[in-house]
Amino acid sequence: MVVAMLLSPLKPLACSSPAFSQDPSSYRPAVVLPGLGNNSADYQKLEVTLRGYGVSTVTAKVARIDWLRNAAGLVDPNYWRGTLSPRPVLDWYLKKVDEAVKEAKELAQGGPLSLVGHSAGGWLARLYMEEYGKSDISLLLSLGTPHLPPPRGVSGVIDQTRGLLYYVEKNCSKAVYTPELKYVCIAGRYLQGARLFGNSSESVDSAIPMESLEPSSEVAVINDVSTSTTTTPTLRARFVGQGYKQVCGQADVWGDGVVPEVSAHLEGALNISIDGVYHSPVGSDDILRPWYGSPAIVEQWIHHLLS
Repeated sequence: MVVAMLLSPLKPLACSSPAFSQDPSSYRPAVVLPGLGNNSADYQKLEVTLRGYGVSTVTAKVARIDWLRNAAGLVDPNYWRGTLSPRPVLDWYLKKVDEAVKEAKELAQGGPLSLVGHSAGGWLARLYMEEYGKSDISLLLSLGTPHLPPPRGVSGVIDQTRGLLYYVEKNCSKAVYTPELKYVCIAGRYLQGARLFGNSSESVDSAIPMESLEPSSEVAVINDVSTSTTTTPTLRARFVGQGYKQVCGQADVWGDGVVPEVSAHLEGALNISIDGVYHSPVGSDDILRPWYGSPAIVEQWIHHLLS
C-alpha cells in the first residue's frame, strides 16, 4: 500500500549547519542521476549541500550534449510505434551511472549506497537497478520523477518517452519500503495547471502528515478534497497544464511546473509532496523559486539519506 505524507510550506533555515548527531562517516554515499537535458554542473550546489550533512556525493558525469545520443532511437521502428525499449538507446546513460556507482562504492568501503534521481534520473535509476543489480543500493530517492506512463487512449496525449516508461512499468521491480531497500518519491506542488479552454474547478488534495516508524507498516493514503470557488486560470496555468496533460492525461492537477504530483509517486513507496517546489535547478533561485535541491528543501528530505 502507498505510504504518503504532505509537507507544509517552507520555513527558513534556522542555521546553516546540520543538526544530526550520528557520525558522518557512517552515512551512505549518494549517487546523483541527472534529469533529461541537465548536466552534472547543474547539481554542484546540491552536492555541496549534501556534503555539508556529511553525505559523500558523486554525480553521474553527463553533459547536455550527451542527450542528443537519444536521437539514435529515431531509426528504430519501435520509436514510431511507441514501443521503444531502453537499450541500446540509453546504454550511454546507464554506463555513466555505473561509473559513478563504482566511484561511490569505493567511498562506501563495502557499505550500501543511496541513489538520488532527479526527473528522468529517477526512473533511469530503477532501470539501472534492474539491469545492473541492486544489492549495493539501500535507498532510491526520486525528485520530481515522472514514474508513471501516460494513460493510453486520451485525446491529445502523446507518450513523450515513446514507450520507455511503459517498459519500466512492466519490466522493473515494484517499489518497496523495507529495511533493506527503501523507495522515497518526492513530488513538488509549485503550480496547479488548467485546461486549455474553460475554467477549472480548483481543488486541493492533501494527506495527513504521517511517516511510519515501522517500514513494513501499511499506512493508508488520506485525501481531503476541499471545494473552493471557480477561478479564471492564468495563461501560464493553461500552458503548464498542457504539459501536465502529456504526462498524466489531465491538465488541471498540481505539479512542480513540469511533472504532475500524481505521476511522481509510486505505489509501495514512501510518497512525499512538498508545497512550493519547482522542478529544475535551471531557473531556480533557491528562495522565491526553490527546487528539490535547494537547501531549504533538502532540509525536509535529508533524513532519508542519514538513516
